[in-house]
Amino acid sequence: MTSDGPLSALEDRRVHSGKVRDLYAIGADLLLVATDRISAFDYILPNEIPDKGTILTQLSLWWFDQLADVVPNHVITADVARYPEELAPFADALRGRSMLCRRLDMVAVECVARGYLTGGGFKEYAETGAVCGVALPTGLEDGSRLPDAIFTPTTKAPVGQHDESMSYDDVTAVVGAELAGRLRDLTLTVYRRGAQLAEKAGIILADTKVEVGHDPAGLLTLGDEVLTPDSSRFWPASEWHPGRAQPSYDKQYVRDWLLHDSGWDRTSPPPSLPDDVVDRTRAKYVEAFERLTGQQFVSAR
Repeated sequence: MTSDGPLSALEDRRVHSGKVRDLYAIGADLLLVATDRISAFDYILPNEIPDKGTILTQLSLWWFDQLADVVPNHVITADVARYPEELAPFADALRGRSMLCRRLDMVAVECVARGYLTGGGFKEYAETGAVCGVALPTGLEDGSRLPDAIFTPTTKAPVGQHDESMSYDDVTAVVGAELAGRLRDLTLTVYRRGAQLAEKAGIILADTKVEVGHDPAGLLTLGDEVLTPDSSRFWPASEWHPGRAQPSYDKQYVRDWLLHDSGWDRTSPPPSLPDDVVDRTRAKYVEAFERLTGQQFVSAR
């Protein structure tokens, strides 16, 4: 689903459009709607992945429940029958892919935890021997498990720009020492809980990004999404083998096609995805949802 069409009548309420989610002001609260858009290399691709927004929303809701004893979250309700009456005409378009949430004063840092070395973290390690200022042992490979999970924050870049690595001292300079410590502890706690539950499903949680803000009472609270294939790297544990790129349950399939098969030069808008890439990407998202939650995914279409 795009942000147009059924929700075009809410356009005057839209306060933000991200790569995937659109936010609408509903009184003092926010309506988060996860579209089926997919992004790669800081571009929003021309195709959509059917049901992606629903899968991300339902998986986030499941994880928010698993983390409820660790940290509060911003969700008021995801039951469209309990939404304000003004949203009733849009119930069909919102069902399954939206959440009514409290507004948060978001922290100006992307909070990332890594338990395995890959992606941009591996590239930084190969160049410096460290990630975000955290020195790591020598001899690690792409996909290596780290001795302990580490906090590897980044800046929050606008859509179309790339997040930049931050050291812990950088975070302290931005938000202060006390909050920096709380962000690090919270991010690592969420990662460890996620990794523990994913392991039971035969899945490795390699890394994850969490969005954190303060609620109106000043309480540090999880926002946006959590532990989805868009914000995390999930790998099948049975196929993990350091020293190469790992099979994954995220959009790596799309990235690989763009890099190796599409002929795209990354200096122009990206090409449309072939139907088989769309279908296989959707299947990866569905499989991640079902393996992690133990529930069957039911399309809202």
